[in-house]
Order: sequence, then structure tokens, then C-alpha cells
Amino acid sequence: MSAPFQRHRITPWILMAPQLGIVLVFFFWPALQAIEQAFYVEDAFGLSREFAGLVNFKAVLSDPTYYQAAGTTLIFSLAVAVGAMSIALLLAVMADRVIRGARVYRTLLVWPYAVAPAVAGVLWLFLFDPTLGLISGLLGNMGIEWDHKLNGAQALTLVIMASIWKQMSYNFVFFLAALQSVPNSLLEAAAIDRAGPWRRFWTITFPLLSPTAFFLLVMNSVYAFFETFGTIDTVTSGGPGGATTTLVYKVYQDGFVGQDMGASAAQSVLLMALVGGLTWFQFRYVEKKVQY
Repeated sequence: MSAPFQRHRITPWILMAPQLGIVLVFFFWPALQAIEQAFYVEDAFGLSREFAGLVNFKAVLSDPTYYQAAGTTLIFSLAVAVGAMSIALLLAVMADRVIRGARVYRTLLVWPYAVAPAVAGVLWLFLFDPTLGLISGLLGNMGIEWDHKLNGAQALTLVIMASIWKQMSYNFVFFLAALQSVPNSLLEAAAIDRAGPWRRFWTITFPLLSPTAFFLLVMNSVYAFFETFGTIDTVTSGGPGGATTTLVYKVYQDGFVGQDMGASAAQSVLLMALVGGLTWFQFRYVEKKVQY
């Protein structure tokens, strides 16, 4: 084998080395540590530990608050994923039809993605503050008493809205790019055959968007499970009464607040398994309906 060919085989690995190093240090290593820690009982300061086998997993699975958090996570994840994708698709369709000022509209719709989750939570917290909030004041004038600090359903609704607002810009970019790649000749041929706008969208445009929609379904599911921690922490801190405590936030509460590292690690392992299983299900069954 010639030396130039050998150099070309090594070059891709050299170029990927920084990214692979980051993945190994910040993902695989912590994941392996969490798996190991799940089988031990540690003191609050981490100075000593004792092998406990499956004790941590049994404690987690026998805890009623864990199942409450799992139910909250299910509702929260479905609402965020479906809401963020649906609103983003609607906005992308509308923005794709705009001729004047199209760049301005598209830029404004992309901006929320640049906002950090914690900052997004603070923005929505100010808008819905029971005392000083603009939107809560308008709701009060309409006879709707808003206080997410006491009402669990309102608190969950607030974090769902904040999370959707944060994520829909990400979805908007991909949906808009996919819409612009749809051949106009297909739409024009359907229009000649007297197909209305609604029928053209569902029979031509939407099937061509299915690969993008499937990708965003996976990404939004991961976002709802993991990346909404900052929003929940700044808006409700998991309250009131655990109404907005999701599985990822319960990992933080039990591990960093309650200092129960073993149970927290066991929950993180279960959460990784749950998300991994959900992703497998999506690729195994949902992808069959995607039209490439």
C-alpha cells in the first residue's frame, strides 16, 4: 500500500479526532460513570461508597413520585414535540408564500432559537407573573385567574408554551428549507388538475416533507426529554407540588438537591434506556411511513 494512500486513510480520523474526543469526554465517560454509580450507595460528600446491586433501581421503581414525574414527562414531551412541529410547519408554509419582506419575517422567526433555555424561561415568567405580568393581567381582565405558582395545570401549561416557543424556530428553519425544495412543477400540474391548495399540500407537499418531519420528530423528542431542564428550573423549579417535575429534573432534584447520588444515577440510566428505546421505536416503525 502506497504512502499517499495511507495518509489519506489517516486524515479523516485526524479531522474527526477533536469531535470524537469531545463525545468521549462529555458523553460516554459520564454515561459509564452514571451506570457504575447506579450500583453503589454513596454518602452525601462522595467520600465513601458501598456496592448495593439493584437496590437503587428498586428504590426508584417503588417511589410514587417517580411515576408522577414519568406521567408529567409523557404529557410534556408530547405537547412540546407536537406543538413545536405543528406551529413551525404553519409558520414555514406562511413564510414560504410571502414575497415582500420575506427575509425580515424569516429572520424574526429564527431569532428565538438563539435565546438560551433559561433566558426563554425568564421571559415567559415575566409575561405570566401573577402580579406584574402583561399576559396574566389581560387574562385577569377576561375573568381568568392566573397563578402558576399555585395552580399545577397552569404551571405545566406555562413551561410547555415556553419550551415550544424556544424550539419552534429550530423546526421552522428545516421546514422552510424543505418547502423550498419541493418542485413547483408538481404543484403546478396538480393545480391544472383542479386540486385545491389544501389537497395539494396534503397529497404532494406534506409527503415530500416526511423525511424532514421524521428527523425533527426524533430531535424534538430528545429536546423535550433533556434540553428543557433550564426552562423548567427558571420558571417553576419543578413545582407546584411536583406538577412540572419531569424525569430529567427529578434526576437533578434527587442528586444535587437531595444528595442521593445512587438513586439519581439509577434514574439517569433508566432515562437513557427510555429515550434510547423511544428512538429505536421511531426508527423501527415510524420511519416506515417516511417517503424518501
